[in-house]
Amino acid sequence: MANINRYQPRSVAPRIEEDLRDKMVFVSGPRQVGKTTLAKRILETRGGVYLLWDNAEDRRDIRKSRWPGQEALVVLDEIHKWRGWKRWLKGEYDKHGDRIGFLVTGSARLDVYRKGGDSLQGRYHSHRLHPLTVAEIEGRSASPAPGSEIEVGRSAGDAVQALMKHSGFPEPLLVGSEKQSRRWHNERHERFFREDVRDLSNVQDLSRLEVLSDMLGERVGAPLSINSLREDLDVSHRAVSRWLEVFERLYHVFRVRPYARRTFRALTKMPKVYMWDSCQVPEEPYRFENLVALHLLRLCHHLQDSEGHSARLHYIRDTQGREVDFLIVVGNKPWFAVEAKLSDAKVDRSLRYFKNKLGIPWAYQVVLNARKDYMEDGVRVVPADRFLGSLV
Repeated sequence: MANINRYQPRSVAPRIEEDLRDKMVFVSGPRQVGKTTLAKRILETRGGVYLLWDNAEDRRDIRKSRWPGQEALVVLDEIHKWRGWKRWLKGEYDKHGDRIGFLVTGSARLDVYRKGGDSLQGRYHSHRLHPLTVAEIEGRSASPAPGSEIEVGRSAGDAVQALMKHSGFPEPLLVGSEKQSRRWHNERHERFFREDVRDLSNVQDLSRLEVLSDMLGERVGAPLSINSLREDLDVSHRAVSRWLEVFERLYHVFRVRPYARRTFRALTKMPKVYMWDSCQVPEEPYRFENLVALHLLRLCHHLQDSEGHSARLHYIRDTQGREVDFLIVVGNKPWFAVEAKLSDAKVDRSLRYFKNKLGIPWAYQVVLNARKDYMEDGVRVVPADRFLGSLV
């Protein structure tokens, strides 16, 4: 079992604490990913109060603005469930921001920009908390510089296998029991639909949403056709599109769109969909691809949230059917491409082709059950634990 502590330090914590010095901080991420634990750890060092919108007493304190009398940090958890939270928070920050720090956490995307007088723009920094990564499990502080080669480090032991079995959510990963992990994931899945979807959307047909979720887990790694989903579910195109947006907003899925530019046209505009909980992907090859996608998305979000870079995650596919799983683009320039494989094999032809065709500086074939690390035709074939452990 990977070396997992009772509390696994999160790499984003120091950046949140730094950002709290001059602005509010919003931390969002999937249900039970560790947002509350992280916030309470930060409270231990700064002092203040934790208020949960779902608790009746805390809700009264929030609505009546009962803040500490001295300088303090106030953590507001799940406050996005209150319809008027943005306008209210703007007023509280403008009035008390000189002595009260606000850390807002939530299991939905905290999309605060709005046209009009109540915009929170300029008053906050945002961070997205992800499931645990190999680097966090190993206690590494890797942070690759955009445009540079990934400095592949030492082996990360069985961290990748633990993530494949239990996902990167702290509780099942900490327990390490396959039986308890299955129970935890089932219970989380049920609560997601019965609580989060019900509370934060107007969707009534929860049974069809659960079927859609199962279908998405089975279609990870393939371009997603909304028409195909619509036919299978016997609903409208608009309904499926809306349900996908709900899933994205609530950190249930994320979409990876095809890469295109003037000199290269993608075969299709269809995105691929990946799950925030990799254990919802039943087949091993696609679960591994999903795990790699999560690590690469974590890197993009780190570059966006903490470093201010314009970083995006894409996949590549052309009219000849050549395809590469992932491409990270920073500032509209390709940085590196990744192909995920279960076992050692020859260098993927499409990966080699697109590296030369698109002028991609670095290309990696990341292998789950790799026996060696080597270079061939400008592509580095590398074990998954070493590569993923070198990301953030």
